[in-house]
Amino acid sequence: MHFTKMHGLGNDYLYVFGDVPNNIEELSIKLSERHTGAGSDGMIYITPSDKADFGMRIFNADGSEAKMCGNGIRCVGKYVYDKGYTDKKKLSIETQSGIKYLDLAVAGGKVIAVSVDMGQAEVSNDMSLCVDNGVVICTPVSVGNPHAVIFCENAEAIPLEKLGSRIEKHEKFPGGVNVEFVSKIGENQLRMRVWERGSGITMACGTGACASVAAAVSKGLCDYDTPVSVILDGGVLEIEISRDLGVIMRGPAEFVYEGDTIC
Repeated sequence: MHFTKMHGLGNDYLYVFGDVPNNIEELSIKLSERHTGAGSDGMIYITPSDKADFGMRIFNADGSEAKMCGNGIRCVGKYVYDKGYTDKKKLSIETQSGIKYLDLAVAGGKVIAVSVDMGQAEVSNDMSLCVDNGVVICTPVSVGNPHAVIFCENAEAIPLEKLGSRIEKHEKFPGGVNVEFVSKIGENQLRMRVWERGSGITMACGTGACASVAAAVSKGLCDYDTPVSVILDGGVLEIEISRDLGVIMRGPAEFVYEGDTIC
């Protein structure tokens, strides 16, 4: 099996063009392992689609399937254009959370950045969570997948692994949830750290950045219809939220290496 390792701000996946195999859960666990595998946050398959230009399916490092990945879909856009599967700069991608629309920025025949119309965010009322004999207040947000956005004074000081793992599998989120810890550090500027459902700590989460900004504008912490910079461990994403909670995400995508494995 041939694969391509790519990353969006350090959120890395192994990309395969073709149909998803029957042993995908086992395969994703095996190849995602950082010491004995290729090392990644999971695997993404780029598939044929009868509804869009291409399809994508996302499998986490624990073998579970995700509905959407913001960093991953930008990499899909770069993959199909740079490898010559399409010459279109505006693409539609079928995901488990609906069809998303990409606008590719190209220079020298290569994709240098991707804007994604992520659809509409759904921001719910704040929720209180009992965690380790304390109470955590989160804002549930859906961006095609579930997020618990937690605003705090200093995201850097949060014990991310301890709290993230507890909240991911909290009883109020029976299907699990992605967890974002967010601090406002300037005008329309947020610092975010993330614990991803099924993968743990990652350097970036595109849908998490979208969810965080949607929650922030709903609370008056950031402005609608204005680019908001979200600073992640792996770099910066630009997110813009309209008054009807439509979401546009802009950011880079990069190749790391090509590989082959017997599976």
